[in-house]
Amino acid sequence: MIPLAVVAGHICLDITPALGTSDRLADLLKPGSLLRVGPADVHPGGCVANTGMALQKLGVPTRLIARVGSDQFGDTVDELIKTSGADCALIRDQDAATSYSIVLAPPGIDRVFLHHAGANERFYETDVPDTAMAGAKLLHFGYPPLMPAMCRDRGEPLKRLFTRAHALGLTTSLDMAAMDVSPGSVRIDWSVLLQNVLPTVDCFLPSAEELCQMLDPALHEEWLARARGREIIDSLDIRKDIAPLAARLMALGVGIVIIKCGAKGLYYQTGNLQALKGVPLLADASLWADRKGFQPAYRPEKVVSATGAGDTCIAAFLASLLSGCAPETCFRRAAAEGACCVEACDALSGLLPFPALDRRIADGWTTVAKKG
Repeated sequence: MIPLAVVAGHICLDITPALGTSDRLADLLKPGSLLRVGPADVHPGGCVANTGMALQKLGVPTRLIARVGSDQFGDTVDELIKTSGADCALIRDQDAATSYSIVLAPPGIDRVFLHHAGANERFYETDVPDTAMAGAKLLHFGYPPLMPAMCRDRGEPLKRLFTRAHALGLTTSLDMAAMDVSPGSVRIDWSVLLQNVLPTVDCFLPSAEELCQMLDPALHEEWLARARGREIIDSLDIRKDIAPLAARLMALGVGIVIIKCGAKGLYYQTGNLQALKGVPLLADASLWADRKGFQPAYRPEKVVSATGAGDTCIAAFLASLLSGCAPETCFRRAAAEGACCVEACDALSGLLPFPALDRRIADGWTTVAKKG
């Protein structure tokens, strides 16, 4: 199979016990207690599994490149990934365990992850050779904050990978993850790394909180204080808080910025015509140039789990971009598939094929009220 998209980077095994609406995180983490929970959902997680398998499900032939251990969890990830039909290029590491997460996700509460990075910490630029990208149109890389080998020397390995992808004619895309601030973790100046790497990135798709923590840690502390223990995004103003971050990214040379704003929606901004002419997937860059705005989230019928919602949102955007869709269609589908995702326990079960998704939107699917 010659893939249209290559998705590389972080992968793990997600173990998500079913929790009731009355379960509180304080009770889940109480020492010495026994709390009855429901059956566990076990599925591959991380960018490569969620975004990559979602792209495949949405009709994009996709190659998945990630590193797992030579252990039972690695066998499980390998077996589950192969069911997607995607071209799997999992590297079995003899000297590292497979990454896993225990996901505590009570309904209506943001998730808590107990995460082991495992083999992801040993993922290198050379794990994505030119031969793996030959013939593809897109390279998407996910979660460098959990992959320290890709972030060394101001992110030079990541920059070299994207530079090679550009030389092969691919459009490049980058997603982030929450930073590892645990004791002993590698400390990275993210503002310097982004300044170095983003000129090689065509589409940058971080969450608002991740982005603020990287660009302006002091401002992120202000956001935390303002939230007073609530969801940070609920206390933010799109125009005053989010738009300035997008403007800073544009100044660093990225082509298209999409900032995921949780249950509120997506803020987007694009470069000028000259900047976007170099993005291979944009057949008519003038349709994309000098745009900025907010796409409100769609209201899900129910919220089961937010696991993978950001990743599947990205997959819908990239799949639409690969199909040559207009910007408005790309942004709408991204927000809509994100809402479909939270209606199911895992990242993929709730996704709709684009014809069905477009019908649901056309039939009057309501969005949340935009604030700010």
